[in-house]
Amino acid sequence: MIDVKGWAAQDAKSPLKPIRFQRQDPGPKEVHIQVLFCGVCHSDIHQVKDEWGNTIYPCLPGHEIVGRVIRTGAQVTKARPGDLVGVGCMIDSCRQCEPCRAGEENYCEGPNSWLATYNGPMVPAAKAGKNTYGRDNTYGGYSTDLVVTEDFLLRIPAGIEPAKAAPILCAGVTTFSPLKHWRVKAGDHIAIIGFGGLGDMALKLAKALGAHVTVFTTSQDKIDSARAIGADDAVLETDKDALARFTARFDFMLSTVPQKHDLNPFVPMLKRDATLVAVGALEPMAEINHMQVAAHRRRIAGSLIGSLAETQEVLDFCAAHQITPDIELIPIARINEAYEHVESGDVRYRYVIDMESLRAAA
Repeated sequence: MIDVKGWAAQDAKSPLKPIRFQRQDPGPKEVHIQVLFCGVCHSDIHQVKDEWGNTIYPCLPGHEIVGRVIRTGAQVTKARPGDLVGVGCMIDSCRQCEPCRAGEENYCEGPNSWLATYNGPMVPAAKAGKNTYGRDNTYGGYSTDLVVTEDFLLRIPAGIEPAKAAPILCAGVTTFSPLKHWRVKAGDHIAIIGFGGLGDMALKLAKALGAHVTVFTTSQDKIDSARAIGADDAVLETDKDALARFTARFDFMLSTVPQKHDLNPFVPMLKRDATLVAVGALEPMAEINHMQVAAHRRRIAGSLIGSLAETQEVLDFCAAHQITPDIELIPIARINEAYEHVESGDVRYRYVIDMESLRAAA
């Protein structure tokens, strides 16, 4: 057994606090990773506070994990001790359903869907009638050590700083996957709604693809930041006169807002046959005026993180194009403070926890 330090919440009302627990030694096809860095995602906060109504406690978050392989099982072929690796939102899937066979594990249709890096299966045994993974809860990357199957490891390219690679494992692939699926290309006019951790990566990735990018946000200082990073235009969502000039302008729109919000003001901005994809919010949304959709054969769609192959692809793409998120490195002791700043939109744009601070703690 592996003795592990971590930080977890015991219920929806409690702050995260230090805990100690044990992980199983790696099996034949598993690796033991020393966690070096872990990103702080807004979904961590949703989960800790049970805002999706499915949290299992203790809840130990973290799914933007970069670490060093310490040891491997006897049958492992994809990693060796010393390798720098990443672990994203998933640590297993059923491997047998059509999406899994197609390399789209993030849409796994097995009895329990995919196994999340923390908070257990996407479909718990209570709803599925059985548990194909043999466990109802999982502990994530706010910890010193992780054990995971080699099939769900990602390779961290040499061209990316390890701490900055962490958010790419969720924020990066969550925005890259829809850009790729809806075939955003050079010369396209696209819009990004919301400019936090996801919006930052979406802008950088879309610009690298050659798109003309407009950012919509609720903050004047974020308008300035978006333009400094490379946005071709940036607009306050509350400026109705400014919004009016974008009617039927965009080939593609991506909403990165991390909670329920109204998409209706943005639908008229889509060209005929264009798509608006929401990736930030995973709860019921405001009703859509279908006349605005039907009249121009527009589409409203969703996208959920990305596959393992897409995650590796975006890591390599970021290395090749020298794209990294803007981060602030923090010690684990600041995690509850960090949550407050994420919720208020004060962080620019992703907190990353230095796990050496956890290993050094008493």
